Amino acid sequence: MEQAAPFRSELMAHCYRMLGSMHDAEDLVQETYLQGWRSYETFEGRASLRTWLYRIATSICLRALENRARRALPSGLGAGSADPDVPLDNGDSPLGWIEPFPDAWWTPGSPEAAFAGKQSVRLALVAALQELPARQRAVLILRDVVQFPAAEVAQLLDTTPAAVNSALQRARARLTEVGLTEDGTVEPADQERRELLDRYAAAFEQADVDALTRLLRADVRLEMPPLRVWFSGREPVTRFLASRGFAGVGGVAMVPTGANGQPALAAYHPDGDGVLRAHALHVLTPGVGGVSGIFAFLDPELFAAFGLPPTLRKAS
Repeated sequence: MEQAAPFRSELMAHCYRMLGSMHDAEDLVQETYLQGWRSYETFEGRASLRTWLYRIATSICLRALENRARRALPSGLGAGSADPDVPLDNGDSPLGWIEPFPDAWWTPGSPEAAFAGKQSVRLALVAALQELPARQRAVLILRDVVQFPAAEVAQLLDTTPAAVNSALQRARARLTEVGLTEDGTVEPADQERRELLDRYAAAFEQADVDALTRLLRADVRLEMPPLRVWFSGREPVTRFLASRGFAGVGGVAMVPTGANGQPALAAYHPDGDGVLRAHALHVLTPGVGGVSGIFAFLDPELFAAFGLPPTLRKAS
């Protein structure tokens, strides 16, 4: 199965789009390769090896979704708050939380594939995909993201091209209903990305509310899984971060990384013993005129998947 190795990255992204979890995606791709290895002698070459692997992976994802609740972001569970002093809940949710996806896990073969891959794992899209029934989700991903022809998707899902086209229309209509839009979203150039990360990191490391305010759009959102509460609007977002997210000048370290094709930073907070400990992964949505979204994943266990250490020593 050496010839199947080049497809691991895109299969990982495919399973992530289907389930919204990088950990589930990793497990299901492993299962895909194991099943493919066991049944490789039955591969007759009627379809490409890539299509055959997608068939296995999609089937495994659909089975997994039969017994799992969909994943969501806080904005998918209720209205945002404009009160930065609102009590924070304990994160209890009947659903699982969408996880970030490390950019390092996506290794496309061309710049065009890199751009398409990044766009297709953006957090807003992945969250919207979870609103779709599993088979509609699979059809939309295979047609609009992977760009398989309808006839090929029909064979892959053991259905008809007419059924595929019908499911695709319903899936697109549903995404419109849930308000999926990229309006105002921009793909920053490398230099702009670095400058954005540097300015955001400096605002936190220097506890500079004014600098942070200048970075944010008026309609910015702040979401912090696993907390259900989320905030909408520059004023409540900056007030909340200033009172509960800053740790004083020099108290926080921000390490650049990449997630979901979006600029991201790993935040380390002090523990009182001279050690900075993993606290949250901040994934930013850049927009026209500033940052339009901040997703602060408050789960230090995510750091390992991004190749980040659990602790840092404070600079003397």
